[in-house]
Amino acid sequence: MLGHPVEHSLSPVLHRAAYAALGLDWVYDRVDVTPDGLAAFLDSLDGSWAGLSLTMPLKDAVLPLLDDVDPVAAATGAVNTVVLEGGRRRGANTDVGGLVAALDEIGAGRGPAVVLGSGATARSAVAALATRGATSVTAYARRPQAADDLRRAATAVGVALDVLAWAGAAAGLTADVVVSTVPSGAADPLAGSVTAVPGTLLDVVYDPWPTPLAGAWAAHGGRVASGLDLLLHQAVLQVRLMTGRDAPVDAMRSALAEAVAAR
Repeated sequence: MLGHPVEHSLSPVLHRAAYAALGLDWVYDRVDVTPDGLAAFLDSLDGSWAGLSLTMPLKDAVLPLLDDVDPVAAATGAVNTVVLEGGRRRGANTDVGGLVAALDEIGAGRGPAVVLGSGATARSAVAALATRGATSVTAYARRPQAADDLRRAATAVGVALDVLAWAGAAAGLTADVVVSTVPSGAADPLAGSVTAVPGTLLDVVYDPWPTPLAGAWAAHGGRVASGLDLLLHQAVLQVRLMTGRDAPVDAMRSALAEAVAAR
């Protein structure tokens, strides 16, 4: 797992559990790498490496360093997985599939959809909503300068996107499906605006959990998925890409639950 910072990541728990269940003597560790150091790190890898997981701020920075990019990663402009094979670096985006699986698992509806945020994970969220049948999405952007990339991703996946100012985000909580992609603390002020009968919230934060927004959502009876659900399901897809074998989902889920309980 590469990123900056990366010490908080629970990805090693998931991958190590998967490798153990599959009988693979593989190693998976966290490595703190900044965008400036990414090229040198990739150049240092030898043939023993099967793949890499990437978190922020590397999902964008890795793109020019790859030989191939899958269609989902190309559409979103975000890579969270690099498969190393035959001397080539192949980029993939398993966040989209992970988001779809997490929303499906809790029975999320397929009505009006809102994305909170405008970064790389927001682009993946728009693509995931498109995969689930959304033809239009409203996004509330904290960083207007990122909105152009978000619009390009929406166009690539066939979604009509309306980007609104973050100041109006409370109004978006009435949507059938809300995906919050902003960092821990950013959406906390919205907790007091949760509607009496909310739909589904997927909040990509998982530490601390529940977030104030997720807690208020659950208290009002809404469906809630966390970043842990996304983390599990995107890792399932990563394991499949890196090993060529079906991931042991139950073993991975159990290991993640144990790790969270121990924190």
